[in-house]
Amino acid sequence: MTASEFSKTAAALYASTTGFRRQMAVYRPYICPFERVAECVDPGSRVLDVGCGQGMLLALLGVSGRCSEGVGFDSDADAIAVAREMATHYEAQGHPGALRFEHLPVSAAWPEGRFDVVTIVDVMHHVPRDQRPSVLQLAFEALRPGGRLIYKDIGHRPRWRALANNCHDLLVAREWVRYTPITQVRLWAGELGFASSDPQRINRLWYAHDLAVFTKPGPDAVRGPLMARSA
Repeated sequence: MTASEFSKTAAALYASTTGFRRQMAVYRPYICPFERVAECVDPGSRVLDVGCGQGMLLALLGVSGRCSEGVGFDSDADAIAVAREMATHYEAQGHPGALRFEHLPVSAAWPEGRFDVVTIVDVMHHVPRDQRPSVLQLAFEALRPGGRLIYKDIGHRPRWRALANNCHDLLVAREWVRYTPITQVRLWAGELGFASSDPQRINRLWYAHDLAVFTKPGPDAVRGPLMARSA
């Protein structure tokens, strides 16, 4: 599906949402490359979305057939209320799969179970710096062997795109962006035993995005320094 198709889908799913939150739902697919994230998710996956916000990513994954069961959590109670309302429209419109949303901070115990995919999209720059490695550790533990962590965050280069990202977050989240370069994220992931593909730089309008896929070793894989160096 294209950004335009995702936007039309969001407009239908968030039809009862009003004001700025509805506008965010309708226009965010033109800013955030959801379609590129979706390409990294195998059809029919069980997905955990960390910092899910209003639940848009899980809904779009479900509509496109990528998600058979989606669980999302976020520390923003208002956003979770919107996500739960959206989920009722999702079900009423006959879309496949089940969506569930929980109000939790990222530092709390994550929803139980093992998932095929964990997504962390535009979240890490909101997490306190000293907690960022532990977020990857929790994602590792939440994945089944062979599962994927799909990581996307705003990019810090070039500087003018980073400035655009900062202005956006000041407007939407009332926060100044505190970047962690994707190279550092890959180092942390490698230390945990993740293998990773080369990160992708995606430019959308005046925004920069870094996208990387990390794979948890399967039952026959050997964790250790070699795996870490290959990440």
